[in-house]
Amino acid sequence: MRSVGCLALILMALALLGPVLAPHDPTQINIPQRLSPPGPDWWLGTDAMGRDILSRLLHGARWSLGLAFLISVAGLLIGTLAGLVAALGGKLADWVVMRTTDTFLAFPELVAAVVIAGLLGAGTGSLIFALTVTGWMRYARVARAIGLSLGTRGYVVQGRLAGLSPLAIARWHYLPSLMPSLAVVWTGMFARAILGISALGFLGFGVQPPLPEWGTMLLDARIHMRSTPLQMIWPGLAVVVCVLAINLAGDALRDALGGEDVHR
Repeated sequence: MRSVGCLALILMALALLGPVLAPHDPTQINIPQRLSPPGPDWWLGTDAMGRDILSRLLHGARWSLGLAFLISVAGLLIGTLAGLVAALGGKLADWVVMRTTDTFLAFPELVAAVVIAGLLGAGTGSLIFALTVTGWMRYARVARAIGLSLGTRGYVVQGRLAGLSPLAIARWHYLPSLMPSLAVVWTGMFARAILGISALGFLGFGVQPPLPEWGTMLLDARIHMRSTPLQMIWPGLAVVVCVLAINLAGDALRDALGGEDVHR
């Protein structure tokens, strides 16, 4: 677990320190050096505009990982709130929340995100909104399931009899029990958010050029896929490594907490 945790921390550090570590300006165009192979000056080569791929990868980590973190945290907050409302708000609130959740789950997440981003237009704001709207449902289902199971516990019943408000019960009794399971779900959704950002970027709906983002880098490199495949391999490898590391960290966290795979 330590090695997986260290790898995840290294990835987070790259997202924070990437611009400092980058050897070149990621947006600087250098046509004479376009499509250069890896070498002493360009460790991973250059793209079709002569921009250093390593620098763009390091700067892109801030966008890909940073936006994924923001989206997954927003989904966690929205989904947890919805699940607690369903668990504590009575039969009508439970029915409304769960029917809404089932409606969203009826559509594939990425397809729904593409439709929403397409309607709103390309851009970072549309990307965040689309992936947040399509990424809160699993948190809600887990929070509701655990909340309903806690509703019959003695300390919760005593809290109600003592006159505690639903907000106080949720804060002092439900949230401490929810956090371990939601933390495991969050790691899976964090990885999904990275894939979603890269997919929307590849389709042209994400972070817009000249800002470097891994999905956008894949989009720019697709034309030269046969002549210089390394242009696509590097950002694709970055996405794969990050998603794999975060999923492994989630599995290790689940095993450490002694829990089950909850709606990953």
